[in-house]
Amino acid sequence: MALLSRTDRSLLARWWWTVDHWSVACIAALIAAGLLLALAASPAVAHRIGLEPFYFVYRQLSFVAPSLVLIFAISLLGPRDVRRFALLLFVGSFILLMATLIVGPEIKGATRWLQIGAFSIEPSEFVKPSVVVLIAAVLAERNRNPAFPGTALAVAFYVAVAGVLILQPDFGQTLLLTVVCAALFFLAGLRWYWMAGFGAAAMAGAVGTYLLVPHVASRIDRFINPEHGDTFQVSTALSAFMQGGLTGVGPGEGTVKFVLPDAHTDFIFAVAGEEFGLGACMFLILLFGVIVVRALNRALAERDHFVQLAASGLAVMFGLQAFINIAVNLNLIPAKGMTLPFVSYGGSSMLALALTTGMLLALTRRRPPTAQKR
Repeated sequence: MALLSRTDRSLLARWWWTVDHWSVACIAALIAAGLLLALAASPAVAHRIGLEPFYFVYRQLSFVAPSLVLIFAISLLGPRDVRRFALLLFVGSFILLMATLIVGPEIKGATRWLQIGAFSIEPSEFVKPSVVVLIAAVLAERNRNPAFPGTALAVAFYVAVAGVLILQPDFGQTLLLTVVCAALFFLAGLRWYWMAGFGAAAMAGAVGTYLLVPHVASRIDRFINPEHGDTFQVSTALSAFMQGGLTGVGPGEGTVKFVLPDAHTDFIFAVAGEEFGLGACMFLILLFGVIVVRALNRALAERDHFVQLAASGLAVMFGLQAFINIAVNLNLIPAKGMTLPFVSYGGSSMLALALTTGMLLALTRRRPPTAQKR
């Protein structure tokens, strides 16, 4: 990129001199880390279920180029184009999300996936960033025009998506969406009674889920008191961190991947801790932190209220997903299936995160004041 001068008016040059370089570097580093850890963790998983050793590695690698193209292409958009793109993405992904309830195969008691040819897709991964941007858009319009029913529309968007997620059921994604929407409502400056009502509804939903959904209650009970049931995955993950220590046992030398069913997805952070040690884990956390903090800092400097809300919402969602995955691996919160962004294996997850970070980079690009007002 050294060949691109500030006087160069080409599309690539304008993108390079307006995008956040640190965020781009951290996203690239996370994708590279994901490939490295897929190489470390997935062959053992593939062998255990009778697949070719590098099956998951090749699958993950096949999604890297499309993801990089998506990140770059979407990051070229302006705020108005991001809103339009989010609307189109929401319509398409929400239709697919509802289709999971009708034609989605049941996997582990839930219908979260759709089989399209040789590929499977998890529509909820694509609904999340689109609904966050749309809620930010209607709340920003409400603040600009008090007569606009932005609050009602924001609540309607949330209820529609959360309702389908609960029916699947997918309580992890519902929790993530709820926290992000609460953050958006707070940042939009809604009156206290809206926040109180939102909090009360969320609390009632959490209590109701605990009382009415046995497997959720079981996970919480086992977290509070391990004697209430099987804690094999979490206990094994904690053992991996202890074996890895500061520097790890060495690439390929770990043992946790041979016994953990989800070593290449939900518990890939434990594989990183065992084989590469505490230093590698802290480096991954640093990468997530840099992306979130830089996005929030740039959002704070924006004049466009939509950009402030949308960028903040996407950053919170990205960081919170990473936090939930890492916290589960460290047994800080009850077990919940949630991928580690760009690091865990998964094509739907990688493509959806490419859309998320692409919109985040687009919204946080440096623009002249006249462009910000548009």
